[in-house]
Amino acid sequence: MAVHPRAGTPALPEDLVDLDRLISAYYDEHPDPSVVAQRVAFGTSGHRGSSLSRTFNDDHIAATSQAICEYRAGQGTTGPLFLGRDTHALSEPAWRTAIEVFAANDVTVLIESATDGTAVFTPTPAVSHAILKHNAGGPAARADGVVVTPSHNPPPDGGFKYNPPNGGPADTDATGWIANRANELLEARLAGVERVSFERAVGSDQVGRYDFLNTYIEDLPAMVHLEAIRAEGVRIGADPLGGASVAYWGAIAERYKLDMTVVNPNVDPQFAFMTLDWDGKIRMDCSSPYAMASLVRRKDEFQIATGNDADSDRHGIVTADAGLMNPNHFLAVAIGYLYRHREGWPADAGVGKTAVSSSMIDRVAADLGRRLVEVPVGFKWFVPGLLDGSIGFGGEESAGASYLRSDGTVWTTDKDGIILALLASEILATTGRSPSEHYAELTERFGAPAYARTDVATTREAKAKLAKLSPDDVPSTELAGEPITEKLTTAPGNGAPLGGLKVVTASGWFAARPSGTEDVYKVYAESFKGPEHLARIQAEAQDVVSSALGGEA
Repeated sequence: MAVHPRAGTPALPEDLVDLDRLISAYYDEHPDPSVVAQRVAFGTSGHRGSSLSRTFNDDHIAATSQAICEYRAGQGTTGPLFLGRDTHALSEPAWRTAIEVFAANDVTVLIESATDGTAVFTPTPAVSHAILKHNAGGPAARADGVVVTPSHNPPPDGGFKYNPPNGGPADTDATGWIANRANELLEARLAGVERVSFERAVGSDQVGRYDFLNTYIEDLPAMVHLEAIRAEGVRIGADPLGGASVAYWGAIAERYKLDMTVVNPNVDPQFAFMTLDWDGKIRMDCSSPYAMASLVRRKDEFQIATGNDADSDRHGIVTADAGLMNPNHFLAVAIGYLYRHREGWPADAGVGKTAVSSSMIDRVAADLGRRLVEVPVGFKWFVPGLLDGSIGFGGEESAGASYLRSDGTVWTTDKDGIILALLASEILATTGRSPSEHYAELTERFGAPAYARTDVATTREAKAKLAKLSPDDVPSTELAGEPITEKLTTAPGNGAPLGGLKVVTASGWFAARPSGTEDVYKVYAESFKGPEHLARIQAEAQDVVSSALGGEA
């Protein structure tokens, strides 16, 4: 993976998107549904694209919103729909389109309650929290939600994701139905889409107000020991990276009297204040040392500094002693800490991780005496366990996680970057050691793994075959000098297909998964023997995959 020569440096004027052109294209450009790339397609986090490439336009959102209306009606979901949005330039026009369609279909839409004329943004975790709070009493009229966000994607992108009544990311049954129906509507040139003007919609009884911000913030003591953070005077820097948590951090600091500085309170849909990511693009990836370079440079000003992506479902943790933590490292520390400090959690609550997360988590879970629940990539797999308390913590290697309330009940079933960021300060306040110091202790006990992800060019046909492999298709018996102990194509935690292959030895592993957007497959690999052994695993992984595919990779 070649790093751009300007990675980690401030964006220049030529790096910025033309907002006028972007917004005009949202309304003026129309997708051709006969072109696969221009159809509605839901990935693990909804439909994403850009108006400039005719992959995220008014037509897409009108059709998708109509499909959601029909889907929720078919599921008997008759309660309100909680609607949030982030700070990407395309989020507001898409939010307006959605309101116009939802209102025309007699769906009650609840949006942020602020009425002073200022733009108010709603993070993903606040929407999940609102859905679950509404549905907690078991009302007949169950609620669901939509968040208009492409997460950490570059400024020209837009995104639209649906959360059903369980509050978490929709599963493939739901997203498949919604996408198919949306594409039917695109093919029919939106015949069948009900819609009213935005002015009529917001003036009707169908659009109501909900205080996402204060409802979420008032509930935070159920998740984080804020009094300990305040009492210890932990010096915190919180960087929303121009995203939806911008108003939340100031409100949290004020409400709980924390020594917190909101490092950058600015909202700019061009994200001109960002440093460039590894590939020279602007990307609000709070786990990237390049995107987080500005905050890392200020690490000595704070004991804990944190970042969030644009919809605040991811977290980045910066410590004064070590800088930006690798997401896998913080997940392992958070798990080790929480299961020892949340006495109200069920004694049998398991530890949830995705198949491509670090095996350090496996070792921490074993040390805790807790059941490991390893699932495929995608936060949706943690939803049932978080709902019923059988999983105390669910986390992904891409810096997304959530966990149970202190009493062992559900908080959110979608990723929550705000509580994970606050948890870093709680860990310091209650133990006197930073999360990175805790991770150093874990490596002394369990070894120091080397972890990496790379992309390997392949064909569309090989990708399709990779997604459907069985263990019997893997003839290899050794990997990087060690006997292979497991060949996995389904997740040990729930038996669901991995959509790829994972090969495990005593000291390392690799997982290969086809990309959903490019003709590459992703290789995740880890070694507890160091970087040289990791490099050998990565090299041999390609041979193993090629052999399993009959030489097609």
